[in-house]
Amino acid sequence: MTKGQIDKNLPPTKLLWVDLEMTGLDLAKDVILEVSVIITDFNFLKLADYEAVIHQSDDALANMTDWPAQQHKASGLTERVRQQGRPEKEVERELVALIGEHFGSEPAVLAGNSIHFDRMFIRRWWPEVESLLHYRMLDVSSFKVLMQGKYDVNFEKKETHRATADIEASIAELKYYLVVLRNGSSNS
Repeated sequence: MTKGQIDKNLPPTKLLWVDLEMTGLDLAKDVILEVSVIITDFNFLKLADYEAVIHQSDDALANMTDWPAQQHKASGLTERVRQQGRPEKEVERELVALIGEHFGSEPAVLAGNSIHFDRMFIRRWWPEVESLLHYRMLDVSSFKVLMQGKYDVNFEKKETHRATADIEASIAELKYYLVVLRNGSSNS
């Protein structure tokens, strides 16, 4: 499936929740270490999921800045990359197949927290995946800004910085905000 075969005018029926863990946020030098995907409908019912740790060179791992190096060492991700990492092109092919299977000709709407960073890395490293994505994204951090600024509503979540747990936290956060909006806010 190519970009030309996707009808971006179709209303979305599903969301492609994605979280990446990277060696940092510099597109010129940093790489993807882990990807998790959860596909849901708009009731947040899980339709499919996928997770992979990607093999990266020792040089890429050694060149991480302090924060990701400490975080990924503490979570065990760095060691998993060394021991269980899979070829990146293989992971990209599997993601393309997963998106094709679940979205067909519907463009996949990328969802997550601060998803623009993940999108930049997808665009840089996985162009075949990028070609299947809708230009629109559902970024939970936009809801966070609105809920904090307008309604003084805060959602506390545990930051694990592991891909699947981060997606699950993002889904829970969006569900929380939607309940607050549905029930009304005393600060409106």
